[in-house]
Amino acid sequence: MPHPLTELKVSTVRKEHGNGAAHLRADVCVVGAGAAGASAAIESARLGRDVVLVDALPVLGGQMVNSLIGLFCGVFGNAPERRRLTYGIFDDIFRDLGATGDLYFNEGHTMTVFYDEVALGRWLEATVAALGIRVITGAVIRRVGLDDGRVRGLTLATRFGDVTIDATGYVDASGDAALTWEAGLPCRVPERPIYGSQQAVVERVDEAHRPEPAEITALLGERADRYGLPRRDGLAFFFPGRGTAVLNMTHIAAPLDAVTASAAQLDGKAQVDRVLAFLRDAFPRAFGDARVRAYGFPGRRQARWIAAAHQLSTDEVRAGTRFPDAVARTAWPIELHDRADGFVWEMFGPDHVHYVPLRAMLPPDADNLVAAGRCVDGDAAALSSVRVMGPCVAMGAGAAHALDLAGTGSLHDVDAAALTARLAANLGEPVPERSAP
Repeated sequence: MPHPLTELKVSTVRKEHGNGAAHLRADVCVVGAGAAGASAAIESARLGRDVVLVDALPVLGGQMVNSLIGLFCGVFGNAPERRRLTYGIFDDIFRDLGATGDLYFNEGHTMTVFYDEVALGRWLEATVAALGIRVITGAVIRRVGLDDGRVRGLTLATRFGDVTIDATGYVDASGDAALTWEAGLPCRVPERPIYGSQQAVVERVDEAHRPEPAEITALLGERADRYGLPRRDGLAFFFPGRGTAVLNMTHIAAPLDAVTASAAQLDGKAQVDRVLAFLRDAFPRAFGDARVRAYGFPGRRQARWIAAAHQLSTDEVRAGTRFPDAVARTAWPIELHDRADGFVWEMFGPDHVHYVPLRAMLPPDADNLVAAGRCVDGDAAALSSVRVMGPCVAMGAGAAHALDLAGTGSLHDVDAAALTARLAANLGEPVPERSAP
């Protein structure tokens, strides 16, 4: 008698009525798994905290992995010294990806660091797993409880059902201040769009004939209308020895409603196709055989951010104002993409450094919620100079240590001197002989 193909039994089920949400408790809940959120989660776990890391995407890494940015900016100061300004998880990333040949350092006015997104994504996943950080991906915030100045929990919607999280402290590293917004706290939006970029990796590029950035910008400025391209400048970043380039030559809107956001994503990919047609025609020896290997998720620069206890100003950025509660520093230029055809680019001198204070990361009416990354508070130009990945990683570390120091108290009462001592490496201070736990 023949054996059955399988012993697997199948049941017929029906969704039960009522609240079937899963419940998690943690010391720290981080919303957003990009540069700032990953830094906050990893630093919190290394401080011995029980951490839940949440992201709306089905994978970790946020924009630094999934938008195919491929470039760490704002980690180093300006020429000629190009001193290192941010440490923390960059120590591990530079060591591990450097050992496998998956990043390289590019010297210009500043030092930028090119990396392989696939390698960085796997590094992050392995690190999070090794630290025991619990992860919820593909989750969007449904509700946030706010009572007596404290976030009392949040509910997430996933395709597998709702999840509720109760934590002592929360980090809003969502990029668009989603946690702060859903808590009913005030946020800021610009009066006109600040454009994002649709990145793409192209392959079969002949690096021997790669054009200089000025050549690309010059011809794109002349021919953009011919190819239906709104942006008249941009860059192609070449990863040596791999025959690939990352294209950053588009401008897409960054709306905050579902219908137009979806339309913007499709428009971005169409722009990439027209950019590649331009490059093939303009630089046939470099791009004549090029084709798109991967389109990134839409890259968003500035869409919505928190209204904090302090708004970082352009004057403070230009002056390099050092705040008593500083948590991050950078020398990155003002880079404001508020025009469809181009952007404002205001560079700083060799010794310039500017800072982000903890107060710019704290909603005034919440004691256990801290923002990190591109949704901290600044006027539009100031924010454009601190939203790149170098200071975002530093802000994530700052958020982790601020929550650790606050405990069950208020983030607004954290001792600035104690915080500075913990973040000494990222602030250019002498590192204490014995680091805080």
